[in-house]
Amino acid sequence: MVSENTSIDKATLNRLKQYIAKRVHQPEEAEEIFQDVLVDTVDSLPLFRGESALFTFICGIANHTIVDYYRKKKLKTLLFSRFPFLEEVASQALGPDEKLEKEELRKEVKIVLAALSEGYREVLRLKYIDGMTVNQIAKKFNTSFKSVESKLSRARSSFRKIWLIGKSKFKI
Repeated sequence: MVSENTSIDKATLNRLKQYIAKRVHQPEEAEEIFQDVLVDTVDSLPLFRGESALFTFICGIANHTIVDYYRKKKLKTLLFSRFPFLEEVASQALGPDEKLEKEELRKEVKIVLAALSEGYREVLRLKYIDGMTVNQIAKKFNTSFKSVESKLSRARSSFRKIWLIGKSKFKI
């Protein structure tokens, strides 16, 4: 059990920073994770039973936070590789502190895609989910490269409009 007088000294904080920095190589990200771990540690201290060293307990919290960081980073990379035009939209939606989880973003994208016309939804799906090239899509629809390119452009524009204007209508 932890008493109300339990404190974490500077040496422990420095060890924690080093521990995180070894696992997260971007200094800004490591600092943000460090801050998150401190907040989570304060919240979790009542759960500490003293069965291990306090630093071990804190490192457990750090490990979970780091795993969450990499999971979110992987999801973001995957999502933006499939829908590159979403990066701008996501940065506006997420804001600087990235409060929304990536899973929330995925749900929001599905809602917006469902609001698009079938033609726009299909061309975006073929391009960004199925990974087809514009040429492949043109062959599939027996149409020109320029026609597909134009339809993709209109579909992306429509997606953006629904995303930005229709947030309240679609309860995103």
